[in-house]
Amino acid sequence: MRQKLIWVLISGSMLAGCSKLDQVPEATATKEAIFSSEKGLETYAYSFYDILPDANAIIRSDEMSDYGARTQAPDFYRKGSGFTSRQSSGWDWRTLRNINYFIENCNSPKVTPEVKNHYLGLARFFRAMFYFDKVKRFGDVPWITKTMTVDDPALFNSRDARAKVMDSVLVDINFAVANLRTTDDKTRSLVNRYVALALKSRICLFEGTFRKYHDYPGGLAQGLSSTANTWLSEAETAAAKVMKDGGYSLFTGDGPSKGYRQLFTSKAPVSAEIILASVVDPALSVFNDANWWWTSATYGARVSFTRTFVNTYLNIDGSRFTDNPNYKTMLFVDEVKGRDLRLQQSIRMGDYTRVNGGKVEAAPPVFSYTYTGYQPIKWCLDDTYYDGGSRNDNSISYIRLAEVLLNYAEAKAEMGTLTADDWVKTVGALRKRAGITAAAADALPTTDDPYLVANYYPELAGKPVLLELRRERGIELSLEGLRFYDIVRWHHGELMNVAWKGFYVPALDVPMDLNGDGKMDVLFYKVKPATTIAGVTYINVAETLTGGTKNPQRLSNDTFGELTWLTNVERGWEEKHYLYPIPEADLQMNPKLEQNKLWKN
Repeated sequence: MRQKLIWVLISGSMLAGCSKLDQVPEATATKEAIFSSEKGLETYAYSFYDILPDANAIIRSDEMSDYGARTQAPDFYRKGSGFTSRQSSGWDWRTLRNINYFIENCNSPKVTPEVKNHYLGLARFFRAMFYFDKVKRFGDVPWITKTMTVDDPALFNSRDARAKVMDSVLVDINFAVANLRTTDDKTRSLVNRYVALALKSRICLFEGTFRKYHDYPGGLAQGLSSTANTWLSEAETAAAKVMKDGGYSLFTGDGPSKGYRQLFTSKAPVSAEIILASVVDPALSVFNDANWWWTSATYGARVSFTRTFVNTYLNIDGSRFTDNPNYKTMLFVDEVKGRDLRLQQSIRMGDYTRVNGGKVEAAPPVFSYTYTGYQPIKWCLDDTYYDGGSRNDNSISYIRLAEVLLNYAEAKAEMGTLTADDWVKTVGALRKRAGITAAAADALPTTDDPYLVANYYPELAGKPVLLELRRERGIELSLEGLRFYDIVRWHHGELMNVAWKGFYVPALDVPMDLNGDGKMDVLFYKVKPATTIAGVTYINVAETLTGGTKNPQRLSNDTFGELTWLTNVERGWEEKHYLYPIPEADLQMNPKLEQNKLWKN
């Protein structure tokens, strides 16, 4: 969340002082003015918010995930892409210097200890966030707590071990939790103690499970699994504090069929559930481009859910959809009926409509966008006015209570301490909001879902609670930027190679009604009919296209079956992909950094 609208309000004189913060520090009157008053500290602290992802980064953040088919396979792990340290990025430390400079200089006797500690807590919150992102991406990184000058020899130090860095991150986030104020910011754009606790639950769950699942010979957390429960316990405690004292609640809005999606389309953040958000401000021309990215045939990555993932949505009565013996051959119009109501609030289906020029129109999946038929709507507004350019005026959530509930439940389940009551107040509450019957939603799982075991997590056979928690996390938090690193921390990168499949097509040359309104929407062919039907989109699924190039859009059985996309492009996740390589240019400047071992060749 870029705090551009906040910076617009900062005076020119203060900006002039702050513009020197990335240079060699000097004792100036401006520096004294900043650090000797609460107003000055507050003004400086606004610069920290630039670390947060802005709205557009959030709505794109699941572009690379196991459950999303997209225009192209990511170069990062596509076979033959030639991705190396030359293409890597993210080794940027400028924002850290800004934070460390503040911490070093926030010591004026003119400011009370409570005020100083609050702003120091804010600085250390953002330093923890900064390092959490760096460790997720690169593993070992240098732990730096001072403001360096250009001739500081420490600039050319080697990297510090993951354990040291993450232990230091925990110290920082604990300081933030202890010292940040609890002021309830209704705008949900500023950091307080409960935001810090929520972030702590995210950090500690990640690190605890990473240490648990990556401890094996040569693994990235070799020898660290003995400390996993320490991190999981910290995650549980932090989440519990938010749940008990934060004053947040699950938003139900206009009921089970609408409430979930309203969290993502509301102009102002839904303060009941949203803990931190990227906020729009039409008065300052601060918008996002969610509609453009999620509806354009050319602008975005055309991310569409895969059928493998959509199959994990339960039926509305809490039963498993994939227990239906006919689920593999059900038509789209039928398979989406009677399901967890989050499905209809996440994709185009059923009676979904949009407004076009003031007129309400049926809006089935559009194959100028979707490759699988499962076209997301989660971040989109339902008026086509917003589809071109940066026009969206819905605020975009970054952390919300639902994630904290799931962090709490997963941490306890990983430690083997989750109770039936814990389930009811976390997963049970989320499923009931989604319309699943109370008795089914609240029942602690006792049997494995064979579909999840076979298609996702075979090592969790015999652990039905963890299986269901991972199902729930995928569904509830879909497209919110957490999925890729969930796959990473669970050590399930192979899921990134799973074929991108779409809905079932029973035959060629037969028009299909996708939303049940009696109008035909799409037809799949090998030879396009001479006569076409108005309003129907025609999709070529022949083996080759004009010119002899391989067709990336096929049917799994040639003339019928599930849609497939880009099966002619091989993805090749390897062990090295759990980290990015250190960028080549940075290694050339400081060879002591050394390359991540599996990227050396």
